[in-house]
Amino acid sequence: MSSNDYNPTPHVIPEGQNATPLEVVGGDVTSTEKLIIVMTGLPATGKTHIANRISRYLNFFLDLDTKIFNVGDYRRRLFGSNLPAEFFDHTNKEYMAKREEACDMALKELIEFMSMDGVRVGLLDSTNAQKQRRDHIRETLGVLKCKILMIETICDKKEMTHPYYKDMADDEAFADFERKRKNYEDVYNPVDEKDGSHVKIFNHQTFVVHNTRGYLPQKVVHFIMNLHTMPRVFYLSRHGQSEYNLSGKIGGDSGLTEAGREFARRLAVFAQNTVGMSIERDSESGEEKRSPCPARLWTSTLRRTKETAQYIKHNLIKFHKWDNGDEVEWIQFQPRARRNLDELYAGVCDGLTYKEIEEKFPEEFARRQEDKLTYRYPRGESYMDITLRLEPVVLDIERTREPILIV
Repeated sequence: MSSNDYNPTPHVIPEGQNATPLEVVGGDVTSTEKLIIVMTGLPATGKTHIANRISRYLNFFLDLDTKIFNVGDYRRRLFGSNLPAEFFDHTNKEYMAKREEACDMALKELIEFMSMDGVRVGLLDSTNAQKQRRDHIRETLGVLKCKILMIETICDKKEMTHPYYKDMADDEAFADFERKRKNYEDVYNPVDEKDGSHVKIFNHQTFVVHNTRGYLPQKVVHFIMNLHTMPRVFYLSRHGQSEYNLSGKIGGDSGLTEAGREFARRLAVFAQNTVGMSIERDSESGEEKRSPCPARLWTSTLRRTKETAQYIKHNLIKFHKWDNGDEVEWIQFQPRARRNLDELYAGVCDGLTYKEIEEKFPEEFARRQEDKLTYRYPRGESYMDITLRLEPVVLDIERTREPILIV
């Protein structure tokens, strides 16, 4: 019996360009569905870092055409990079005019970018310290009729992470930093309700969200509330060789071969000695001090990834202290299986070799060869589908403090 006999009017999933999930397609949009993010805050409070993270997230995971316009880059392009401290003196009319020129150039190119078809998000990265400047930005961008979201970063802690200060003591670095941004502090006006829709970020720990509505603004708010500035690392490991790998079949849920189990044993050694180990060097003797540090383990729900992680030890680390002061007993590498990490599901082609797919489904094989990124297997997934289901994992990675081993 053919499919036409029992399903004469099937629900046909389109292939090619239309295989992309609707939620991640930029598509044709109106100006009111576009978003402009205006960063504001004193120097060295994380504005550029946050802007870059937002841009990468929107570009890759939501497939939205996004671009950053850094006013400092325009200023350096116009007037050079080694500018005296007086250049940032707000009482100096000559220098203020030059800084406004750099801002207007950035705004001009931002407007040109946002006027293009398919473009969704633009970010203006600058201190924008005075309400007068922010009002000027809103008035200038008014011709676009786009949504505008202000993001203000506030940092009053004496921890300096800027590379310029890596070889300086904290107190010395903070004193130097304070001298450089004093010119901005003298005239700084915090963002308030008159600035419209905005988010205030205090030390990357406290968030105030005001009058923020709509799909894109809410996506941005959710993302930045998971960000932090603490250094951490994550490791990506392929599973060991599976029985289906050996036979050339795709998908399935087979176990490991002997070679795959040997890989798993070696991965366990790497996890214990590298991923779950903190290494500190004594500043005087130069000797390394190694001590266990809390680490996480994520796998997919498939047998081959769980078996790859089977030899990793789960020791107890007592009284691990979170950055908020809470103390907990930590189980090292406690396994967490996540469906989001599963391999692409090949639908009706699951368990076949590529040669068998070419023979049984020649048209599907040809479509996949034309565009592997957006091609969706019949009753299966496309790589764009995987990108969409990985978004929650990315948010978890962003908010996690400990090293993560992902199999």
